Amino acid sequence: MPWDRVRGHEDVKARFLSAHERGRLGQAYLFAGPDGIGKRLVALELAKSLLCERSPAPLTPCGKCPGCVQVEAGTHPDLFRLTTPEGKHELPVEQMREFCARMSLKASRGTRKVGIVEDADDFNEESANSFLKTLEEPPAGAMLILLASSTDRQLPTILSRCQVVRFSPLSPDDLRAVLVANGIIDPTQRERLVRLGQGSAGAALALADADIDSVRNSLLEGLTSPRPNFANLAELWSKFVEEAGKDTAAQRQRASLLLRFLIEALDSALRLSLGAGVKGLDAKETDRLAAFAERVGTEAILDLIDRCLEADLHVERRAQIILVIESVIAPFIRASHPAATPR
Repeated sequence: MPWDRVRGHEDVKARFLSAHERGRLGQAYLFAGPDGIGKRLVALELAKSLLCERSPAPLTPCGKCPGCVQVEAGTHPDLFRLTTPEGKHELPVEQMREFCARMSLKASRGTRKVGIVEDADDFNEESANSFLKTLEEPPAGAMLILLASSTDRQLPTILSRCQVVRFSPLSPDDLRAVLVANGIIDPTQRERLVRLGQGSAGAALALADADIDSVRNSLLEGLTSPRPNFANLAELWSKFVEEAGKDTAAQRQRASLLLRFLIEALDSALRLSLGAGVKGLDAKETDRLAAFAERVGTEAILDLIDRCLEADLHVERRAQIILVIESVIAPFIRASHPAATPR
């Protein structure tokens, strides 16, 4: 099943090919896994395979027929995609009702229809209940695909009616291949992005933005200084997040990216405090992190790493980002200057 654009996830591809060959494709699937690892791409390739009009092999899109071209362009009349609107934290019930109504219509071309709910983590009680009838009795020839970060955020009534497909982070080799395909050819930068991306192509590519490096350097310099300025650092971080626009997913990604940078820097500081070498740091940053480690001590660094990891979990769970930011900056200030009180 040569889905050329999909890197990794061989087990997922094999699962669908086997189900197709046995005539056992399901009507509802929940794709669960971290953001940016290819769940959406697999869903679209699967939709293309089902809606292809000249398939050269089982569950394989030709890529050239009108069906494949329309899926690629986002204009296929039998492919429906539902996303959370910009500025919203939940899927509105009105949009869910419209999505379900469109899914109930007869297929315009062929016998297949595919519906993709791209933000299944954002169901609220109303939109979930509205979706249940369609999920319980999908129209003939329809396949529903829900994309989620994990199964933990799903209502039992939704989860029990879907076949769960678990997605793992990309391997370092697959992630390198994605980066090369997207023009990241400098080996040093590429390896750093592989390390920071943690198996997520979306995160790694976002980290390649030159503006992010500038914000990273300013944030790290401020947080590891002897007297961090709470107001300035909170403003810097908040502004960077808000520049993503009203799309809450993009805002969460930016907040999470900076947390990854902090965790990486703290890990380097910890290694330096233990006398270990750290690759990939210039002399200036090495000196700054070594001085920070000596000033605050190993126990404080470990505590800060724990707080950053906890903050990243809160970002994923849709906590208010400004509160997450404040919860990270305040401990840095206390570690560097215990008598200080954030203002």
